[in-house]
Amino acid sequence: MEFIDEFRDPALARKLIAQIRHKVAAHPDIRPVRLMEFCGGHTHAIFHFGLRQMLAGDVDMRSGPGCPVCVTAAADLDAALVLAEIPDVILATFGDMVRVPGGHGTLQEIKAGGADVRIVYSPMDALSIAKRHPDREVVFLGVGFETTAPGVAAIVRQADKAAIGNFSVLSLHKLTPPAMRAILDAGEVALDGIIGPGHVSAVIGSEAWQFLPATYGIPCAVAGFEPLDLLSAIAALVNAVAEKEPGVLNTYPRSVRPQGNQVARQMLEQVFEVGPAAWRGFGPISASGLSLSRDFAARDAARRFTVEVEPVPEPAGCRCGEVLRGVIAPPDCPLFRRLCSPRNPIGPCMVSAEGACAAYYKYNEGVPVR
Repeated sequence: MEFIDEFRDPALARKLIAQIRHKVAAHPDIRPVRLMEFCGGHTHAIFHFGLRQMLAGDVDMRSGPGCPVCVTAAADLDAALVLAEIPDVILATFGDMVRVPGGHGTLQEIKAGGADVRIVYSPMDALSIAKRHPDREVVFLGVGFETTAPGVAAIVRQADKAAIGNFSVLSLHKLTPPAMRAILDAGEVALDGIIGPGHVSAVIGSEAWQFLPATYGIPCAVAGFEPLDLLSAIAALVNAVAEKEPGVLNTYPRSVRPQGNQVARQMLEQVFEVGPAAWRGFGPISASGLSLSRDFAARDAARRFTVEVEPVPEPAGCRCGEVLRGVIAPPDCPLFRRLCSPRNPIGPCMVSAEGACAAYYKYNEGVPVR
């Protein structure tokens, strides 16, 4: 427990842990309380601060599909590969996408073969490339959840206003609540509560998670990323489970409001339209994707270019899809640490900085969760 001394408020951390343990001990029928964190940032914070070990036996933490890079379908990534190999096309992407395996390789591999793939740190960087190269088509690979999509929407509007004709977006953005519904509807893993994603909820609002207690009868606690934030959320969820009082609990009020960020939400509504999307490990999920609306069709790379991709199976033995659904933990995959590692990633969960496999590997967690 010495590690707690490094927390901002060690006394409060010990108090929260004691509350969790006492509540579970008083209600042995709920042990262990099985919770799922949706956000990849939460996954790494939970490991970094040792929360899994501190609460072992009382709380069973499962990682969900909170890594947008990881849930990008192989076919969608293959479409990006095809776009990048079109003559005079520059594909701009965030750095964590370049090593993600599609069905026909990675962006890093085709870049090495001569394709013009450029790593950017924001959508604005991609627009700047389009301004500097008016004779080239620049496609920004838009990957992310509700957190990053408003920034892409703003750049699309800016490109339209400035009449930058050589800039388009391949939107692979996804919405988080439909994926949570898909996990619960599948019934593959029994969950007692959900740790709601902090950054996403800052955009969509804590009220967006009301369907969890209303439809599924389980609580949700929106959490920040400090250890005390996460402990507060876990304590709130354990109490809700023990007292059989499901609800939406906002334990991150300094950043999350009930209705979210209205400006960001309006930006999404103005630029994007909601439709089905393919998720790695899930397949198609209705009303879970964001594509550019008809008003911005000229900026939609999927409409602008004709791209045909043949579906390919996932790598043999890779169980990344089950990891993303919380059905298994990474050590349960036969490839984990044996053939799949950060230096030789077989699946995207080992590539991304937010991937569950990368977290288990980095923090040397090798005991399967059963």
